[in-house]
Amino acid sequence: MNLLQIASFLIVLAATFGVINYFVLKLPSAIGILVVALATSMGMLALDALIPTFTLADDLRALVQGIDFSDALLEGMLGLLLFAGALHVKLSDLKAVWPTVLLMATAGVAISTAVIGLGFHWLTGAPILVALVFGALISPTDPVAVMGVLKEANLRKSLETQVAGESLFNDGVGYVVFLVLVGLAFPAMAHGDAHGSPAMDALKLFAQEALGGAALGLLLGWLTFRVMRHIDDYSLEVLMTLALAFGGYELAIWLHVSAPIAAVCSGLLIGDIGAKHGMSEETREYVDKFWVLVDEILNAVLFMLIGVEIFAVQLGADVLLTGVICIALGLAGRFAAVALPIIALKPFTDFAPGVIRIMTWGGLKGGISVALALSLPESEWKPTILTVTYVIVVFSIIVQGLTIGKLANKVGREPDLV
Repeated sequence: MNLLQIASFLIVLAATFGVINYFVLKLPSAIGILVVALATSMGMLALDALIPTFTLADDLRALVQGIDFSDALLEGMLGLLLFAGALHVKLSDLKAVWPTVLLMATAGVAISTAVIGLGFHWLTGAPILVALVFGALISPTDPVAVMGVLKEANLRKSLETQVAGESLFNDGVGYVVFLVLVGLAFPAMAHGDAHGSPAMDALKLFAQEALGGAALGLLLGWLTFRVMRHIDDYSLEVLMTLALAFGGYELAIWLHVSAPIAAVCSGLLIGDIGAKHGMSEETREYVDKFWVLVDEILNAVLFMLIGVEIFAVQLGADVLLTGVICIALGLAGRFAAVALPIIALKPFTDFAPGVIRIMTWGGLKGGISVALALSLPESEWKPTILTVTYVIVVFSIIVQGLTIGKLANKVGREPDLV
């Protein structure tokens, strides 16, 4: 199948599963599509096991494995999704919670990576660096999943901005940490000097990716804004935002800086300063509606892909049990990543009631973690890491995603635990 045929097939599947969810399950759109896709895939696998002559499951497995999910997300869809998410987070709102967002997106990711990595090492016996790679890929909250669920949850504005901002930035930081640890755990993939210090190479890579991505995103966003100020044509300006999202992300990849961070920074600048000072009211309305539609369509396709990726994972009892145990391990790492920064900032900042419980349970994992697991080099630990990651992601999106709104409404009016 060529690229157009694959894209057509995925969109048809996502639309079909969306219709089934709309009339039957009536769950939030993205979660419902995931549930229908997962149920369909599991049904195919069950028929494959019961009926030896049944070949459709094998055909679907070949099709799914032929789609490079990692490249499709990390080098395609992710730039548009992050840009769309950042476009609707206002800098003025983010400014009020920036210390919390910054600390959680940096120290929080490091804490979670260490807690989950050490726990995975103890549980499975994986080499410590490989275990930390798993900790890094499962630590970031997925902004696509988080912001999709936020639309259904009734969070107060400050807390919503805090959750959305942290998910946007810790995704980019987590990706950089993952790249650094992969370079240390699998030296053949490292891009540094073979004769240099691994620690120094890791530090240089982190600085290049994180700081370079932020600088590039802000520069491209500012240049786009300056041009838009002299244009009053909503169709052209919508096209310019699309070019910024696509072109900026690919340019960041080519320059070897963090493309996710670049997409977030350019989206934040255009969504706030660009919207206020570079667009007419008509243009703002069209830009907003266009990116909401892009976000919804890509979310549907992404969550459908997560559901059918079950064909790419091992389904042995031992590894599935490990995945179930690691759900608790992932929540423990998330709790530490949230609680410790909030406790440190508590004397200086006011927090919404129940913030620790809401942000812990609302730290959803998603397609980015699956894509990172799929991108790992072949090794004896890759199948285990991929299956455990998949189990955590499915639990996170379905169970946490369907209950975070109720939790927020319940504890959002209570005093926090610290």
